[in-house]
Amino acid sequence: MDADAELMDRALALAGAARRHTAPNPWVGCVLARDGEVVGEGTTRPPGGAHAEIEALHAAAERARGATAYVTLEPCSHHGRTPPCVEALLAAGVARVVVALEDPDPLVNGAGIAAMQARGVVVDVGTRRDAARDLLAPYLVHRTEGRAFALVKTAMSLDGRIAARDGSSRWITGPQARVDAHQLRADSQAILVGAGTALIDRPRLTVRDVDDPPDHPPLRVVLDARGRVPATGPLFDPELAPTLVITSSAPDDVQRGWLAAGAKVLMVEPDADGRGVYLRSALSALGELGVLQALVEGGGQLIGSLLEAGLVDRLVAYVAPVLLGREGRPAFDLRGPESLVDAARWRMVATRRLDTDVRIDSVPGRG
Repeated sequence: MDADAELMDRALALAGAARRHTAPNPWVGCVLARDGEVVGEGTTRPPGGAHAEIEALHAAAERARGATAYVTLEPCSHHGRTPPCVEALLAAGVARVVVALEDPDPLVNGAGIAAMQARGVVVDVGTRRDAARDLLAPYLVHRTEGRAFALVKTAMSLDGRIAARDGSSRWITGPQARVDAHQLRADSQAILVGAGTALIDRPRLTVRDVDDPPDHPPLRVVLDARGRVPATGPLFDPELAPTLVITSSAPDDVQRGWLAAGAKVLMVEPDADGRGVYLRSALSALGELGVLQALVEGGGQLIGSLLEAGLVDRLVAYVAPVLLGREGRPAFDLRGPESLVDAARWRMVATRRLDTDVRIDSVPGRG
């Protein structure tokens, strides 16, 4: 492995460790090295705090002069809640900057790279680009599409069922898989369920038993077009976490009940058949609230609708060695293709065994 790749991997590891504390800003890592020695490193601080480059420069102090900076995302060149990182790098005398990925944010979008090159700094772009793109996928979707990244999580049987004939679903998977799923919650700024799941499971949708909890609990979001979910139970307990109900046609008295329970209510247009909310608008609304990643936890009808709309960015399936049969509830309630030729193709990007269960991560694309 060459030195640039090795040091960028170190910066990526730093970035990954910061991801639960930076939203709606991207999680970025920066390593400063001179003559093969690391002289400073840093990560993006919570909103309003210093960016990764500034943290690394502070750690390096005078040793930053003549150093190479390894940054997982293009440094900013504009004034926001903090001064431009480009100006700080230039003032410190950094001689070379290695950037993993360009920042698609309209306020940056190549301007940071151009500003450094114009001042004589050598800039190399693309080292560990794919790893950086995968790590920052929620941020990239948010900045390019203006919506929250939809991460779908499902726990299902070998035959693709999420509940038995009587509706029972606790617990299909074992303890290790459930602990792992809480890591997904901790990485997300919102946890999303449909009205059916809210009614049947009465979930808390909180982060539990993680070593590095987020600074704020994820927003709990219920999609309830017609106002079926009463404002009772743990999902409407404001002491646990905030709750948002997204609806399109809930009666006024139901909305007043949600508000009285401490939840927020957001109206969006209905979907084409008039029975649900328009999902793209719901994800866009979450994006406007600063949600980079929304973890969708069910049910099968909501997941199926997101799949049909092409709005699932990553799918995590926990598969348990149990069979629930044809009368069990399907994990993905969606219209199938006319033939195999027309089937949607997904690309498996990771698999991991969790005791008796298996976690399978997939993204849209060819198999």
